[in-house]
Amino acid sequence: MSSSVNTAGATRLQQTLAQFSKLNLLSGVTPLNKLNNLSRLLGREIYIKRDDLTPLAAGGNKLRKLEFLMADALEKGAQFIVTAGAIQSNHVRQTAAVAAMYGLKCVALLENPIGSQEANFLNNGNKLLTDLFGTHCVMCDALTDPDAQMQALINHMQLSDAYIVPVGGSNMLGSLGYAECAMEIVQQTPEGTEFGAVVVASGSAGTHAGLSAGLQLVMPQTPVIGVTVSRVYADQAPKVVKLQNELAQLFDIETPAPIVLWDSYFAPEYGMPNAGGLEAIELLARHEGILLDPVYTGKAMAGLIDQVRRHPEDTSPLLFVHTGGAAGLFAYQEVSAAI
Repeated sequence: MSSSVNTAGATRLQQTLAQFSKLNLLSGVTPLNKLNNLSRLLGREIYIKRDDLTPLAAGGNKLRKLEFLMADALEKGAQFIVTAGAIQSNHVRQTAAVAAMYGLKCVALLENPIGSQEANFLNNGNKLLTDLFGTHCVMCDALTDPDAQMQALINHMQLSDAYIVPVGGSNMLGSLGYAECAMEIVQQTPEGTEFGAVVVASGSAGTHAGLSAGLQLVMPQTPVIGVTVSRVYADQAPKVVKLQNELAQLFDIETPAPIVLWDSYFAPEYGMPNAGGLEAIELLARHEGILLDPVYTGKAMAGLIDQVRRHPEDTSPLLFVHTGGAAGLFAYQEVSAAI
């Protein structure tokens, strides 16, 4: 465990989390390892938190959020789980799997954000697994107001016992999963190692906000950097701040940590691969045997790599939180074309 842990903050975090119901979907901790080959290549110590290895439905970060969200759904007697996302959504895939695990029916409202008509994109990858879990998928033109659209779908289908899981599982309750993950990171940090930052993809914002609040309590000297995957700073920051403020109130944090976002790595748009992300995917695969995805973790790792190359004077170790998504590799022809 890191010697810099704030024990008072850790106690407050644990006591607050204990007030909420939670399922034990992870059944343990995910690994935190040093990326030895990438570290040598970049000339800087890079560590990785392997939340791609959570133990259900090909893994991913949403399982931590679903531990709290699905516990709430079961307590409320839900029979239908309604959620929304892109057609290649990692979140929808994992939500559908947990619903199946507990004998609930999952209904998913899906959009096609890039308008691709490629057969692999429409039917393979996350969509294939979502269908395999028995999900009732409903397509829409665009998720312009997902919560309202999901409620309208519930009304249309006359589902009186439905529970809405928000896009990405990113409300205050879901974000608790990553506030809790902060304690796991502290416990796994090698003695004598002080991370200069924790880097993570920032999309629906729950993972980013949860980590920020949790680490502020237990390892306050370590900032969380979100690499945006769909929005520029001005549009993404309010999403993170909203959740961060709700968590700050819950955990009695007087002043939330500043929001740090790198927003130069998601172009041309959400869900569309780019050269930097594809390079990062190939780099991690060939040097570490680890799979990234073209929508989230590839772009987030591209941001980390670029920033390390731009700032050789900074030698502090970095921790990359791998949020999963490798199933999406099979939906994008750009990946095979880049190899």
